[in-house]
Amino acid sequence: MSYATEKLREEKVFKDPVHRYVHVRDRVIWDLIGTKEFQRLRRIKQLGTTYLTFHGAEHSRFAHSLGVYEIVHRIVDDVFKGRQGWDESDRLLSLCAALLHDLGHGPFSHAFEKVFQLDHEHFTQAIILGDTEVNKVLSAVDKDFPKKVAEVIAKTSDKKLVVSLISSQIDADRMDYLLRDAYYTGVSYGHFDIERIMRVMRPTEDQVVFKKSGMHAVEDYIMSRYQMYWQVYFHPVSRSAEVILQKILQRVKVLYENSYEFKHEPIHFLSFFQGQPTLEDYLKLDEAIVLYYFQVWQEEDDQILKDLSRRFLNRHLFKYIEFDPAKEYKMFMELVPLFKMAGIDPDYYLVLDSSSDLPYDFYRPGEEGERLPIQLIMPNGDFRELSRESEIVEAISGKRRTDHKLYYPADLLRDESTNQSTKRQIKQLLGVADKY
Repeated sequence: MSYATEKLREEKVFKDPVHRYVHVRDRVIWDLIGTKEFQRLRRIKQLGTTYLTFHGAEHSRFAHSLGVYEIVHRIVDDVFKGRQGWDESDRLLSLCAALLHDLGHGPFSHAFEKVFQLDHEHFTQAIILGDTEVNKVLSAVDKDFPKKVAEVIAKTSDKKLVVSLISSQIDADRMDYLLRDAYYTGVSYGHFDIERIMRVMRPTEDQVVFKKSGMHAVEDYIMSRYQMYWQVYFHPVSRSAEVILQKILQRVKVLYENSYEFKHEPIHFLSFFQGQPTLEDYLKLDEAIVLYYFQVWQEEDDQILKDLSRRFLNRHLFKYIEFDPAKEYKMFMELVPLFKMAGIDPDYYLVLDSSSDLPYDFYRPGEEGERLPIQLIMPNGDFRELSRESEIVEAISGKRRTDHKLYYPADLLRDESTNQSTKRQIKQLLGVADKY
């Protein structure tokens, strides 16, 4: 028996609050889960700073990755097995890509990437293709297997059906994170009938498609995703925490570049400051390490770093106002010098943050970031794009919603023991003069 087809003597199961159980019978999958690179995902939160808004959101990318694997496992072993359009030889490739799709995420992923201009997808590829335990396991299947898995995750593989299982407008990744994030945040928005959706899935050469009879379950999924983005993922309090986290990292980087003498040298960040992090450096970082530095940076002499670290750890977040850049940018430009006059650095304490989402899109050839549409199989065998059949989906198709907020430190403005008149001017411009 080859390693690629080797089964465990006894099936292993993980108890899971979303899927009840995650089942592992393949030796390759079990060995991948045991690698240090995959175990590191236990120390990376799935929702970054969202736990400061929804206290239950403490779940990890490890749990999410197992969930995505389990969904794909059920699809390829139950729904697709024996069906025309499904190539059984792609089974292990699909399972490995599902399990490893988030392998390169860093601590507080998006804020961290933004400051240091990194891309977690690049590191996912590097882990799969580099000198790692994950690579050794995949290479034992076949010397070209790591490359095949990396190509599926990067969406460059010619196995388009396998790619669509992991990355499309309705894929195993999104299905798991919507259900999992809804469960752990305690909201009802993200729930949809995943069992029904899986039952109506069908394989084609290019993508997963859905029987027309399951259209309402797909509609429910699209609307769940829409609600989760605006009620959870873009929650203004979580965004405030992310703004502060980003500013902490930005401040540390600026201090390093200006030869500031740290009481606690941030040795884990040095290669990131220099713009040349190795894969080894990247894998050493997790959220426990980052939070340790936030703790010790509260003791630094630099007042901005000290204050921002304290704010993040003790949840003393910035307040916000709704902001329309097109109409109110002049007001923002007036605020910048006033903040300086008040002794509050606008680079760190006056932050415009924007969120944007496109809940569903149909095919727009040639457009940047074009999306493959969701296709329904009609009773006569024809394919129809989802928004042509669903009035609900048609109403939100191609409509990008963008939201802007301006964040500021209400407590510093409330303290009028210094620069009283300037702070009152600031509050007047922000439209919060009556609140404080």
